[in-house]
Amino acid sequence: MIQNLNVVSAAVKPLAMKTAAEDTSAVANSEQSFGSYLENALNQVATQEEQAKDMSNKFVLGEVNIDEAMISSQQALLSLQLTTQVRNKVIEAYQEIMRTQI
Repeated sequence: MIQNLNVVSAAVKPLAMKTAAEDTSAVANSEQSFGSYLENALNQVATQEEQAKDMSNKFVLGEVNIDEAMISSQQALLSLQLTTQVRNKVIEAYQEIMRTQI
């Protein structure tokens, strides 16, 4: 029963009452989760590029149809274009922040 009270009191605790240590750990967790999310996304793009390359090789050998190879290739291309656009937006936001006067 005491454990249930601790869970309820932690859930009801207002944001203003959180300690600095809790805020720091929350920021560290969000940074770590964003970094891992970004790493996973880049790994998926690389995996799609490898699959497109393999499908292209299989097409040359006659193991797959052209439509399968083209779909794989277009998926990899779209993923790469999306990644490039996200990178461009991040750089643009960084440059805007650097131009901001304090």
